[in-house]
Amino acid sequence: RIRDGRERAPRRQRGARRGPGLGWGRPGGGGGARGGCGRSVQSHKDMMMMIQEMKRCLPEEKRSSNKPSTISALNYALQCVQQVQANNDFFQALNDRRVFQADVVTYSIEELVAVASEHTPKNTDTFVAVFSLLSGRIVHISEQAASILNCKKKVLDSSRFVELLVPQDVSVFYTHTDQSHLPLWNMESQTASPYEYAQVKSFFCRIRGGKDQEQEARCYPFRITPYLVHVCTSVHVDAESCCLALAEKIHSGYEAPRIPMDKRIFTTTHTPGCVFLDIDDRAVPLLGYLPQDLIGTSILMYLHPEDRPLMITIHRKILKFAGQPPFEHLPIRFCTQNGDYVILDTSWSSFVNPWSRKVVFIIGRHKVRTSPLNEDVFAPRSKETSSVEKEIRELQGQIYKLLLQPVHSNVSSGYGSLGSSGSYEHYISIASSSDSNGNCAEETQEPMTLQQVCADVNRIKNLGQQLYIASRSKPQNANEQAVSSEVLGGKLIVVMILKVT
Repeated sequence: RIRDGRERAPRRQRGARRGPGLGWGRPGGGGGARGGCGRSVQSHKDMMMMIQEMKRCLPEEKRSSNKPSTISALNYALQCVQQVQANNDFFQALNDRRVFQADVVTYSIEELVAVASEHTPKNTDTFVAVFSLLSGRIVHISEQAASILNCKKKVLDSSRFVELLVPQDVSVFYTHTDQSHLPLWNMESQTASPYEYAQVKSFFCRIRGGKDQEQEARCYPFRITPYLVHVCTSVHVDAESCCLALAEKIHSGYEAPRIPMDKRIFTTTHTPGCVFLDIDDRAVPLLGYLPQDLIGTSILMYLHPEDRPLMITIHRKILKFAGQPPFEHLPIRFCTQNGDYVILDTSWSSFVNPWSRKVVFIIGRHKVRTSPLNEDVFAPRSKETSSVEKEIRELQGQIYKLLLQPVHSNVSSGYGSLGSSGSYEHYISIASSSDSNGNCAEETQEPMTLQQVCADVNRIKNLGQQLYIASRSKPQNANEQAVSSEVLGGKLIVVMILKVT
């Protein structure tokens, strides 16, 4: 009996393993395994697509090599999430203070709808969005926003406004929508309050839209002008601080309606190390880049490889003509956002520190001579441009060392347009040009001998007699003043003859 029991027990255990849905020979056993495996493969595929998308969004400065790693992409995504959470905590703490002005006007949803309906028909590429500064949820958005962004209206209504932006523009968005810097919206004039009009500052962001004809997601550039409004969504709910954003879609300057040829001008400012400091807003429809894309990057990255050595010649000329009126140079080829090149006619000037006599920054004025092959400068790049970082860094180092030299030319300090009218600033610059290192010329020059002093006195005496004879030969009706200057032995000696009639 014991032996039979022992023999039957394993058979019962083996049979138990082959229950319904688990046995190999029973119906549904293999289908369940295949279904689970198919779901796992699909999940893995979706995860890899998301990782590839995060790699494409990874900024250049975050990449350790040409091919971004999965760890770098995940770390950057985690930093973005932490940044969003930190900003939410900030807005929550700000809203808890309940610091509202006594004369702040509260608007209802119906009034905001009326504002949007009156403003948007005038501009077919503009929509109005009102979102909470506390939660980020969209309170109201114009009806035509769905058609502009090529997506469904319910997708916009159920989203946070920041979720519609591309990751690299989120920090710019939060910087310009800080509640303490937003001007109040005035319902009567549909603009900011007069005393805060100077604070109105628009910025550029890319908003993600629906898929295009090629079933690829597109991002559209917009100029956003933010205002502060207090909205009451319900009778039983307190007023909430919101941002009313006027979003205007930016079109390529080479597509209809095209920017006229004589208006295709923009300015840039960069450091002696060729790093962009400021970009004119007029460059956005001409180059396809937003200001935050270029600021902090090297100007050499966007030039044609054959034109990069020209920047050394340009900066040598900048050092030679520092402080003088702008000069023109040969055209250069500049790469637009879509990968094509435009030809720019350039003129350059610089700002010279009046104490160190060194170039502080360079101003460039650029006019588009030739349009890109693909006139849509906001189109995605068909191919990545090859950038030789080693070559760019070497050129940057050469230009930086070149502009470390103090300016010794007899010109006035400051911008190139200053002192170009032949005024008295020319004489001041002669005296101050020797003070480039903070030491006076009198402290660095050797003492003059008695013979040199006598010779200089005779020269000044003869010069004074010549000026006096010249003044007698010209009849004057009023006070006349003749001024002459000479630099003798490192010192500025001024001879002045004043004739009173």
